[in-house]
Amino acid sequence: MRTYYRGPDVVVTSEFFVWRTMPGKIFAIRELHDVGITNTAVDRSRPPTVQTATGSVALAVAIWPVVETPAMIALGLLAISIPGIAVHAWWRCRPRLWELHATYRGDGVILFASTNAQVFNQVARALRRAIEEWND
Repeated sequence: MRTYYRGPDVVVTSEFFVWRTMPGKIFAIRELHDVGITNTAVDRSRPPTVQTATGSVALAVAIWPVVETPAMIALGLLAISIPGIAVHAWWRCRPRLWELHATYRGDGVILFASTNAQVFNQVARALRRAIEEWND
């Protein structure tokens, strides 16, 4: 039996895929079909900075009639743009959850999931190699 990947969470051999969760999950490589990858955002809630951006816009609208100097206009524009930039940064940098899906004995299963893209890619490559060896 050849080992393609051995880590703290997963072991991939030429015969088995073992995800060391509680309880552990063991899948026979020969019975895995339709293996695929998906990724999603871990946190689908609205970012907390949306409320800050909304408050800043409301404040800017409320004080706009009393703005008289260029410095006040610049401060108002900063008050509006900084929360918008923060929302954009949060949206782009939120962690992603990578999942390996497959059909095992007729049922759809999640073989492995991780937010660490490097480990996930190593596990996915090891599984791909094990499946290729089994099919040859």
